[in-house]
Amino acid sequence: MPLTDIQVRTAAPKDAPYRMGDEKGMYLEVTPAGSKYWRLRYRHAGKQKTLALGVYPETTLKMARERRDDARQLLAHGVDPGAARKAEKQTQRLNAENSFEAVAREWWGKFAPTLSDSHAQRNLRRLEVHIFPYLGTRPIADLTPPDVLSVLQRIEKTGHLETAHRVRVLIGQVMRYAIGTGRAERDIAADLRDALPATQVKHHAAVTDPIQLGALLRAIDGYDGTAVVTAALRLAPLVFQRPGELRQAEWVEFNLDAAMWTVPAARMKRTRAGKENGPDHLVPLSQQAVAILRALHLLTGRGRFVFPSLRGGDRCMSDMALSAAFKRMGFDSDTALPHGWRATARTLAAEVLAVRDEVIEAQLAHGVRDALGRAYNRTQWLDQRRELMQRWADYLDELKAGAKVLPFASGPTQA
Repeated sequence: MPLTDIQVRTAAPKDAPYRMGDEKGMYLEVTPAGSKYWRLRYRHAGKQKTLALGVYPETTLKMARERRDDARQLLAHGVDPGAARKAEKQTQRLNAENSFEAVAREWWGKFAPTLSDSHAQRNLRRLEVHIFPYLGTRPIADLTPPDVLSVLQRIEKTGHLETAHRVRVLIGQVMRYAIGTGRAERDIAADLRDALPATQVKHHAAVTDPIQLGALLRAIDGYDGTAVVTAALRLAPLVFQRPGELRQAEWVEFNLDAAMWTVPAARMKRTRAGKENGPDHLVPLSQQAVAILRALHLLTGRGRFVFPSLRGGDRCMSDMALSAAFKRMGFDSDTALPHGWRATARTLAAEVLAVRDEVIEAQLAHGVRDALGRAYNRTQWLDQRRELMQRWADYLDELKAGAKVLPFASGPTQA
């Protein structure tokens, strides 16, 4: 007689495993521990075999019978349902190993160590948020350009066009890795180079008009914030460094008697290899910069950081502190930003002070290609940079004092 739901539910364990027959070869096996397994006995090619149909109660009596009937359909067509299941599991395993997500994570694990931690984590985050939920389980070789385009358009519709372009580049990198490892035949992301609107590049706002720059410097001199933030505001225009490199500066990096700041390679904006094996960046300090630092040393010199956090502890100043100070002084993000000092220096040092480009680029820690354009010039131009930094500081003092200046021909720019 066929089993009933009540019989299955109330079947109690015994000292030894036992079976409760249903029909058409299906039965319920009850173990001494109380587990209940659905099984199907069948014959194929003259051999007696058993097929697992599921575990009760996750697999109900009705579900077990449906699986039994599916297996009997395969038998009717001469197919061994046990062998068919093994083949299906093998296909699923191969699909999982060759899914876009599996290949992408393998690619990321191999190449992330060559990037900075922040860059590597940003790439992984974009994969996890924008790609894996939609394409992650798909076999990478089966993906088509329309599949990828639908993901990119979804990002574009949220107003993040630049992110969509970066995600396309990421997909292309994964596809090329899949080609190299024999799991794809071509880079489908390459077909989508012109499928998205071009991004409008917006640079950090920077003041490059000498008269406007003088007004900004006077505003900084009149800033009535904390001593630490005020010192950072005054030092930032004098060193050509990024805000992060400045606010994370430690006193052990400075030799004020030699007027030199040595920024460790690990804190520079570089690849991981550059951070680990590259040279430290030397920043010659003008007399004005040394004076600011000597005065600040009386206040924060006993601690680790030159610009410690107001919240105390072993932390540096917040990355929002300088931006907040700019807002308090009345400068919006379209006029001036802490990130803009490098563009200001790059423009005016070349246009007004007529400093050679390679000297300025070296001070900015930019790689400079040689005359043949094949390798980066490793010349530090240290003597010339010392002269540049002092001339620059003196020039800023002139602007701040309201000296008569003539804007250069190209006028103010956004850089």
